[in-house]
Amino acid sequence: MVATLLMLLACSRESPEQALRARMAALQAAIEARDPGDVRRVLAEDFVGPGGMDRERAVRLAQVTFLRHREVGVAIAGPLQLRMQGEHATVGFDVALTGGSGRLLPDAARLYSVRTGWRLDAGEWVLTSAAWDARL
Repeated sequence: MVATLLMLLACSRESPEQALRARMAALQAAIEARDPGDVRRVLAEDFVGPGGMDRERAVRLAQVTFLRHREVGVAIAGPLQLRMQGEHATVGFDVALTGGSGRLLPDAARLYSVRTGWRLDAGEWVLTSAAWDARL
């Protein structure tokens, strides 16, 4: 009986990949909710972005975007290129970002190719790095 219960508990745990995908979904939700605090919570303290961007500059970039657009949309286009390496992972994907004032069509839209680095930190995936290139 105890062995069966332990097996059920083990089976119900999230795999590292599922946990990472959930964390990415949380970041997407934070951006769409225009919540800089939730964005900050996903970023590692030692986060590095383009041009030496640190965690606080990344949060400020998000805040400026949220001030500029009443609605922000994030749509991942295509499958994730996910590579797990123990407590580290890399994820590549294309994403469409939109911003607008709430009308039917967005005021701005852009497609980016994104490469991210993640680390398992105290049982939670944190975003350690991000780089992106605008696509036509």
